Formats: sequence, structure tokens, C-alpha cells
Amino acid sequence: MYLTLLALPLSCFLCLALFGRFLGARGSALLSVFSAVCCTLLSAIIFYEVALCASPCVIVVAPFFSVELFDASWGFLFDTLSAVMIIVVTLVSCLVIIFSCSYMIQDPHFIRFLSYLKLFTVAMLILVTADNYIQLFVGWEGVGLASFLLISFWFTRLQASKAAIQAMLLNRVGDVGLALGIIILFYSFKTTNYNVIFASAMNDNVNNALVLGPFSFNLLELACIMLFVGAMGKSGQFGLHAWLPEAMNAPTPVSALLHAATMVTAGVFLLARSSPLLEHAPFASGVIAFIGAITCLFAGTIGLVQNDLKRIIAYSTCSQLGYMVTTCGGSNYAVGIFHLFNHAFFKALLFLSAGAIIHALANEQDIRKYGGLTQVLVFSYTLVLIGSLALIGTPFLTGFYSKDFILELACARYALSVHFSYLIASFSVLTTSYYSFRLIFFCFNSYASSNYNNKRFSNVKVSNLHKSNIVGAHDPDSVMSFSLVILALGSIFAGFLFKEMFIGVGTDFWNNAIFVNPNNSYFIEAEFLTLNVKLLPLILTFVGAFLAYLFNLYFIKRSYDASKYYKNYIMFLNQRWLYDKLLNDLIAYPSFKLSFNLIDVFDKGLLELLPVGTLGLTSKLKKLYTMLGTTQSGLIFHYAIIMIFSALIFFVVLTSPSIFLVCDLRIIYLMFVVIISNA
Repeated sequence: MYLTLLALPLSCFLCLALFGRFLGARGSALLSVFSAVCCTLLSAIIFYEVALCASPCVIVVAPFFSVELFDASWGFLFDTLSAVMIIVVTLVSCLVIIFSCSYMIQDPHFIRFLSYLKLFTVAMLILVTADNYIQLFVGWEGVGLASFLLISFWFTRLQASKAAIQAMLLNRVGDVGLALGIIILFYSFKTTNYNVIFASAMNDNVNNALVLGPFSFNLLELACIMLFVGAMGKSGQFGLHAWLPEAMNAPTPVSALLHAATMVTAGVFLLARSSPLLEHAPFASGVIAFIGAITCLFAGTIGLVQNDLKRIIAYSTCSQLGYMVTTCGGSNYAVGIFHLFNHAFFKALLFLSAGAIIHALANEQDIRKYGGLTQVLVFSYTLVLIGSLALIGTPFLTGFYSKDFILELACARYALSVHFSYLIASFSVLTTSYYSFRLIFFCFNSYASSNYNNKRFSNVKVSNLHKSNIVGAHDPDSVMSFSLVILALGSIFAGFLFKEMFIGVGTDFWNNAIFVNPNNSYFIEAEFLTLNVKLLPLILTFVGAFLAYLFNLYFIKRSYDASKYYKNYIMFLNQRWLYDKLLNDLIAYPSFKLSFNLIDVFDKGLLELLPVGTLGLTSKLKKLYTMLGTTQSGLIFHYAIIMIFSALIFFVVLTSPSIFLVCDLRIIYLMFVVIISNA
């Protein structure tokens, strides 16, 4: 049953990729939905057995590779943390595929789209069920590949191709950090297996410093920071965040699946999985909390001035991921995963509802051209309202049970970095409320469309483009509505139903899947905070809603006059704090200039001016390449002789004793194999 969970989407992906054209659009849709529903049911059974019955399962399938003392295997770990992530991945994937069967059915490449979704599901399941960091890295790269393919699905659009390349490059930076973290862990523990590393985390040898000249680094702290760099890339944290809003050029179901509910939460999962390491790396935890708080502030303020419907929700995703990372930096991993679980429902609901609105309004995404949609899209308005209220933490909706508790825990902790994160996260409550209600007012408030002829607003210049769009507007059909209703129910009830199980005081739900040092637990202190602290998020939510009403409705007449006073601030936020300019000026352009100078010196200078013959080294290399080219005769027996002689030479090298005192030829051979394989 456990391996069937991974085999089903993998086999479905292969069938769609190889035989999808024979199945047709409807046959491919039925196969995808059947596979997704079966995976969801299997994940529910696994959740019951592993999490509720407290019976984790480890399955070793086959050896991965074995080198000297290092042995890695294809193994799958099903514990409570994996079970929760499996539920999130399979349920959201199932609902997105059902939604896509109506939303994308008219696309000529619909079958290819479904195959990419299945590839993503397989990669994500490999990531969350891995029992070692090497296999986690395989799933990590698979998710990155699926993300690239899905973002560039409409590859004929220039912006979509650019967004996919940007996502791949920025995630590559994070992947390098993750790889370095895994290398440091292997250097420290001589293995990459979770159980061995976590059991040895208390070893004194881990705390030995790595000395590089005048600098000294704690290995465990350095490894945790490198792992967090990988999490920054996937979860869009400040510094590696730019790809996430640009990925909104992908189809809306992709935005809901990859960039709201599952893929971007892989970084949070990595932090929770590495909790036994982070608990013994206080400096790294402080850095994580600080970066998460900065991300909350950064994304929240930029979302205030966005006018694209999907970009507003995208920056909201960045801000909510900042909450999760901040609470993981404060050693509250269970709360971070609980918010991840809740966030999957209401953020997927918002994205899919936005897709339904865009679909109903002839692919128009500028909210300034919306208005009065409550009279036309009643069902969509209800869904967006539920998702927005859950997002801002309205009492007794899903977001309230995790978001407010994150702030209370941050306030209860006495570390300086987490106090800073509490202040920033509290301010982010205000920004979240503002842009959420701003979206609702712009899109659905009858004010924008019904009062254009009012004398009070006669000076306002309004585009008439919305009129032609509203004429054909309609609510989503029954297929799309099914997914939206399920997500809406989750956005209302999920937090209430699972709060005591996930983060209740004294709960044993996690069953050692997450480790927290007792000195870093502040659940009791958070329960006994003063009433003012507990009411602060609600007060800030009301303030944000009032400001959204004030600035977007009352000052609509004076918007053109008032903009000159706020022009600099609005431009600063619209240009994303000038981060892209700083990135280009400080990193991109100097790197380009350095590369150009190196090419000019080495390729055109050194290789052509070396005193080797009359024309330099390049002519000698050309002659060498020509001589080597003659060996490619196309005759089979020539290749056979070369292979036999090469095999004999390599056999002699591998079986020979140490010929030289300094270096063994076997080591040279292994290095050669590694270099060739990487090339």
C-alpha cells in the first residue's frame, strides 16, 4: 500500500506521456482523476495507520549506490510528519486535477499539462517520504524540474519562458546551498540517513569547528544555515523570492498547486524534518527567524500596491511562508506545519477562485477593471470571501487557529531575534488585512460599477473595458465548483478539527517525528499571555480593513490628486524595494563584467599568445582534435579494440597497489569518473 502511493502517479505519468495521444483528452482526464482519487484514499489510510495509530513505517526498496564505507539506499520513511505532508500533497493535487479537467480542457496541450501535474506529484511524494538527505535531494530536483515545465507550459509566451528560467536559476542557488549542507552533514556523520544523523546530533564531535585560515565555523551551525539556504529557494524567502510572483504567468491551477499549497512548502518541511539539528544550532535558528520576519514585511508591503489579481495572492503566499519559517526558527515546528496544513486549504481556494473569476471575465486579471461582481458572480464572491477571511485570521476560521498562535509563541519567547520577528509579523497582520479587503472591494463591491454616473464621482476616469467582460461573466461549472466547495469547507473547519491534535498542549500526535528541546518550548507561556497581546491581531485586522475601505472607496475621487504625495512610496513598493536593481547592480553586472574580462584574458589572450608553434596553442589543439577525429572510423571492430584496451588499463589501475607514495592511481580514477559524470 505504501509503495502503491508512489507507483500510481508514476505509472499515470508514464501512460500520459507515452500513450496520451491515443487516450484523448477525456480519457486522459478520467485516468488522471482516477489515479488522483486513489492516491488521496491511500494517503488517508496511511494517515490513519501512521499518525493516528502511531505506527511509523520504514521501507528499504533497493540500494542506491555504495562507495567504500558510504552506502545509500532507496528508502521511504512514513512517520507522522510525512503522513501530514502526504495528505496535503495528494488532496490538493486531486482537487487541482479535477478543477483543471474543466478549466484547461480546451487547451490543445491538455494531456501534456496533466502529465506534468503527475510528474510533480511523484517528485513531491519522493521528497516528503525520503529517509535520507540524498533521496530528499532527488525529490527536491524533481520538483524543480516539474516547476520549470509547468511555469513554461505556455512557452510561446515570452513572459512565461522568462519566469520559468528565473525560477530555475534562483532555485539552483538554493539547491547549491542544500547540497553543501548535505555534504557538511556527511562530513560530520559519515552518512546521510535521518535516523543516524539525528541520533548523533548530540555528539561532541559535531560541534568541532572547521578552521579556514583566520575563520572558524561550527559545523552543525554551518550545515543548518546551508540547509536553510535551500529552503529559501523553494519557499521564496527574502533574497531568493523573486521567482515566486513571476511564476504567476503559469496557468492558474499550477499557481494553486505549486506556488501556494505544496511545492513552496517543501522548504518548511525541510526545516521541520531537520528539527533535531536546528535545536542544537541556536545561531542558525535565529537567522531563520530573522529572514522569515523580513519576508513577512517585504512581501506584505509589496502586496499593498499590486493590481494583478494573481500577484496579490502570490505576495500573500510569500508573507504566509514567512510566518511558517519564523515559527520554525523559534523552535515551533509543529505550529509551522499546522499553519502549512491550514494554508493549503485557503490559499488553494483563493487561487482557484481567482482562476474562476479570470475565466469568467475573458482572462482579465487587472482588478482595476473589475467591479460590481457581487451581482454577477455570487458563488465566486462567496468563495473568495471565505478564503480571504481565513487568510487574515478571522476568529473561528481555519487561519485563526494557527496564525494567531504563531504570534503568541513569538511574543512568549525571549530571544531577541524572535521578539523582532513578533513585531514584524504583527505588522504583517495589518498588511494582510489591507490587501485582502482591497481585493474584495475592487473586485466585488458594487460601488465601482454602479456609481460611475454619480455626480459625486464625475471627475473619475474609468475604463469601459469591464462592461464587455461583465456581459459574459458566469460562475464556475459543477466540475470546478466541486473542488472549490471542498477547499471552502477545509478553509472553515480544518483548523478547528485538527488544532488539538496538531498543537494541543501535551499532544503526542507527532510521535518523535519532530524534536523540540524542552527549553525552547513556550506553549504554556503563550496560553497565559495578557489579553492585550491576544487581541492585538484582531485589532490590526480591523484597522487594515478600515484602511482598505477608506483609501479605496472614500478617496477614489482624489486618487489622482493624492497620488503625487504618495508617488515615491508607491513606486518604491511597486519596484519591490528596488531589490531587482540592487541585484543587477551589485551581483549580475559585476559578474558579467568579470566573466567577460576572464574570457578576454584567457580565451583570446593566453591561449592564442602562448609560445607553442607559430599560431599558438589553438592551432595545436585543432590538430589534436583532427587526429582524434580520425579514430572515429565508424567500424565496429575499431571501437571494440578501444573498449577492450581501455577496460584492461582501468582493471590494472583498480587492482594495482599504491604505485606512488603521494597519490594512488585508484583515487585518480575515481576522481576522473566523478568529473566525467558531473560534466
